[in-house]
Amino acid sequence: MDLKAFFEKQNNKKQLKILTCGSVDDGKSTLLGRLMYDSKNIYSDQLTQTQKESEKYGTQGKKVDLALLIDGLQAEREQGITIDVAYRYFETEKCKFILADTPGHEEYTRNMATGASNSDVAIILIDASKGILDQTKRHTFILSLLGIENIIVTVNKMDLIDFNQNKFEEIVKSFTEISNQFKFKIEKFIPISALHGENVFTKNKNIPWYNGKTLIEELEDISLIEPEDDFFSMPVQWVNRLSSNFRGYSGTISSGKINIDDEIFILPSREKNIIKKILTPSGQKEVAFKDQAVTLTLSKEVDISRGNLICSTNKDNLFTSDQFASHIIWMSKEKMLPERNYIFRFINSQTIGKITDLVHKINVNSFDKLASKELNLNEIAYCKVALNKNIVFNSYQKNKRLGSFVIIDQFTKQTLGAGVIDHELRRASNIAWQKMSINKKLRSSISGQSPCILWFTGLSGSGKSTIANIIEQKLHQIGKHTYLLDGDNIRHGLNKDLGFTDTDRVENIRRISEVSRLMIDAGLITIVSFISPFKSERKMARDLVEKDEFIEIFINTTIEECEKRDPKGLYKKARAGKLKNFTGIDSIYEKPESPEIILNTQMKKAEELADEVLTFLKKNNKI
Repeated sequence: MDLKAFFEKQNNKKQLKILTCGSVDDGKSTLLGRLMYDSKNIYSDQLTQTQKESEKYGTQGKKVDLALLIDGLQAEREQGITIDVAYRYFETEKCKFILADTPGHEEYTRNMATGASNSDVAIILIDASKGILDQTKRHTFILSLLGIENIIVTVNKMDLIDFNQNKFEEIVKSFTEISNQFKFKIEKFIPISALHGENVFTKNKNIPWYNGKTLIEELEDISLIEPEDDFFSMPVQWVNRLSSNFRGYSGTISSGKINIDDEIFILPSREKNIIKKILTPSGQKEVAFKDQAVTLTLSKEVDISRGNLICSTNKDNLFTSDQFASHIIWMSKEKMLPERNYIFRFINSQTIGKITDLVHKINVNSFDKLASKELNLNEIAYCKVALNKNIVFNSYQKNKRLGSFVIIDQFTKQTLGAGVIDHELRRASNIAWQKMSINKKLRSSISGQSPCILWFTGLSGSGKSTIANIIEQKLHQIGKHTYLLDGDNIRHGLNKDLGFTDTDRVENIRRISEVSRLMIDAGLITIVSFISPFKSERKMARDLVEKDEFIEIFINTTIEECEKRDPKGLYKKARAGKLKNFTGIDSIYEKPESPEIILNTQMKKAEELADEVLTFLKKNNKI
């Protein structure tokens, strides 16, 4: 075969992205090591190094620990577990493969979900001696959730059960009962021993009762031909200005195909245009397809920026909304709380949003739907989401790129969760903002004041209510229109149904923040006296109004001093275990990092501190 023919053959090979998943110690890394070893895709120096490390890490007499070919991190090699997603490449005469080895430990479920999001086929491993475990079920559910339609279930370690056919068939039956709830197109079952290579590349005499294909044969025979999608979409990732007379729009095509002279639609501007050129890394093309990275030029110049979407003029496949329903996988040790603000990042944009309703949590053992108010690490739930602005999206089933998102912490920027969109919430398009003739400016002009929120935060007993009450009296004496919202008083009415769990505390502050915004709109100076222990909710309250309308006042009184005062006897009850979820004792208080005003009640009297606040208001032209 000449060199040209060789490369043509290589380019025509099918490429398959494979994920291995299942519970811990089911043999995922060993199986992938076996695939690489038997396909002769290991360099001799790599094999020599693996032999040395097999001896170093004590692999129970094995000459070569195949798992070490995959487990690349030092911690993985020392502990004998997979922690991160490991990607490897190998090929056979018929096919090219990209392997993703994902962790089996529950703690690293988020890593498994990451690997699954980019895979074509999943190999689910089950230890023949243990059967189906909780993590097997969790991974199977995630595969279905992320749209992996082709699965091969390999019952591994058959040598440990003496290649017992009855045991294999029991596992197949049990798994089939689970998978009947999902929509897998291809579902194969293969008994293997990854350690000894049986039914991986070659059949073995130890399993004469199995007449099916080997694992590699099943992988090579899988067809990935998808129905042609005529809806074109491409999120703009970069506005390409190579020169003063060139403007192109770069991105990866997320669905469909595009031809020169095709008419396209730009969102959110809703302008129409025509494709002039399609530029790729290999030159100019007449047509481009899904998953290709391209730069498009248009027939006329329009205002397009990063985050806009270029799509077919048949845009009915897309939603433009600020609310949707989705499944969410929570990936953080910090629990998810409904109504808390998070950053929602999509392929083409990001915005602040919140989970408004945790509809139900999913029990990965029975797949039952459970009522819950919070979501913990590795849990999966069906939720409703509300964003601060409209975005363009699609359902995950129709477009994985436009139908997925990650959830990020506002302060640490850590990824907390990931989600797949089910559908738009219709109520989002049924409600419009009603404009009124009388606005905030006209209302506040009557009283000659600038509306603002004086947000008092601090521990119970710190002196918030006392100072807030004095300030309202002083403002009233000079003819200012005010209203004082006190934490205890509000819990007698508006927030009567809320307790003191973290979830209820978030909802407590959400409601009072919305009330405060209405009072600002009414032109009032609004005084808010709440413990408000979480910085996330204080930021939410701040973000609801204009920048100079929110004044955070931190009553900086130590917990020791608050306990000495203990005006309601609450600290005493909390210390005795008679009062749960009490801030400062068994529930955290996050101190403000940069409040506008800090007051110390241990250094000055309440009257003096109230005057300090008034001085601040005068200096900043609020009164």
